[in-house]
Amino acid sequence: MKKPVVIQIVGFKNSGKTTTTCNLIERFSALGWKVGSIKHDAHHFEIDHPGKDTWRHREAGAQVVAIASQNKTAIMKQEGTSLPDLLGQMEGMDIVLVEGYKYSKYPKIVILRNEMDISLLNETEGIFLISSWFPYQHEDIPVVSCRDYEAIFAKIQDYIKE
Repeated sequence: MKKPVVIQIVGFKNSGKTTTTCNLIERFSALGWKVGSIKHDAHHFEIDHPGKDTWRHREAGAQVVAIASQNKTAIMKQEGTSLPDLLGQMEGMDIVLVEGYKYSKYPKIVILRNEMDISLLNETEGIFLISSWFPYQHEDIPVVSCRDYEAIFAKIQDYIKE
């Protein structure tokens, strides 16, 4: 089975990563692509709710808790998982959009919210597109407006074809 295309969308907090990622998911899905997504959270997120059965299982000491219905499954582990391991669970996807994991080495779009964010361009690698909230030009990397989702989508399609 072929591996999916992996594209990262990175930027600092409140730069527009989720809005961009959701827009791209919609566009690729509309083409009939199978889209996977991975969201990195730098904080301690909670997917479970106090008092619910799975929460109670976890609180009782289960290291892995799974909940499944006829058309959904979720597995919660009491451990972190690396991006390569998460990608290994995306079998059958045509593309996986990864929000975050700034320092991973997959092809990426960097979103610049303000001029202070420019430092991110020197801190990461594999950048093929910059999406900027302000007028900006880079000598080696194409730059598009963060609001021009059609251009972002087109640049990803061009990148994939290379």
